[in-house]
Amino acid sequence: MKLEEISAAQLGRQIAAGELTSRQVAEYFLDRVERLNEPLNAVIHLDRECVLADADGVDRRIANREAGLSPLAGVPVSIKDNLCVRDVVTTCGSRMLSSFRPPYDAAVIEKLRRAGLVLLGKTNLDEFAMGGSTETSIFGATHNPWDRQRTSGGSSGGAAASVAAGLVPLAIGSDTGGSVRQPAAFCGVLGLKPTYGRVSRYGLVAFASSLDQIGPLAHHAEDLALLMEVLAGHDNRDSTSLPNATEAYGTTLMQPLSGMRVGILSSQLNAEGVTDAIRDSVARGAAALEALGATLTDVELPHASYSVATYYLIAPSEASSNLARYDGARYGFRAPAAAGDPSLESMYCRTRSAGFGGEVQRRIMLGAFALS
Repeated sequence: MKLEEISAAQLGRQIAAGELTSRQVAEYFLDRVERLNEPLNAVIHLDRECVLADADGVDRRIANREAGLSPLAGVPVSIKDNLCVRDVVTTCGSRMLSSFRPPYDAAVIEKLRRAGLVLLGKTNLDEFAMGGSTETSIFGATHNPWDRQRTSGGSSGGAAASVAAGLVPLAIGSDTGGSVRQPAAFCGVLGLKPTYGRVSRYGLVAFASSLDQIGPLAHHAEDLALLMEVLAGHDNRDSTSLPNATEAYGTTLMQPLSGMRVGILSSQLNAEGVTDAIRDSVARGAAALEALGATLTDVELPHASYSVATYYLIAPSEASSNLARYDGARYGFRAPAAAGDPSLESMYCRTRSAGFGGEVQRRIMLGAFALS
């Protein structure tokens, strides 16, 4: 049986029914990572014994009929390496955090554990999630599973590639300016940026706090819906977390689209850089939605031409503030003292010059200029 061809939801049903164990599923995907990951460079940290111990624990919880387990209990999920996992190296793809081991789990990691999913490896990303190609990581580039000469997209390129290559059924990424949606598109999988505040950002290493969101990646819409049921919900440790109760995304997935209005950005389809292939794909998607009962409505976004400029003002400004904490004085990388200049200012400059890569330094400088 090729488990990589089965949806995460179906794997969960088979585990719940006793047709598979969580350990068997974990071993299967661990073997795939060990065989297939090297040329892709999607997974950058893997602890086989820890994964199997977690899977055994989930099998015991299922056998004991523990309440609160997700329909995805026992299914492996990869984690983007800017989400804190207690005592597991969390690098953000940066020399600055190359040996950082968080003393706590991010909120979404707590939720995944409670729901019975098995954490299977940390995935590669652009340094501090700043990029669209997963090429700026200290671990090197992640390659697209469909064509290793092409990019997997970014910054959640490792997450998208890990799902596309069948290394893992599910992945968790983060999206600030397209970092889940774009690599999902590049790798041919599904990715979702939830509404801001729908998923707690507690334990996500901050890039641009007014834009960052944590989102799921998978092969199937049902898998995304069930994973969102696990991830969503209020968290009082995140001041931007929405108070709304978690919705039953899985049960509403097959509702008819009659009465739903879908906006079509017709004018944007003629913008520079939009190819005929993209226009044709949008047209096919719109026709499919209309056939299912949705009403299509032309929508104008008169300020869309300013969106990239706006992003490159807001995101670097917030990044400049958020990344000020990495100075070598508190935690993370510290550069050796300069001969003849032991001053604190010298240590700051040397640490930040050596600890951050070129793209991160550019964004910090752009942000510092904008804030000045």
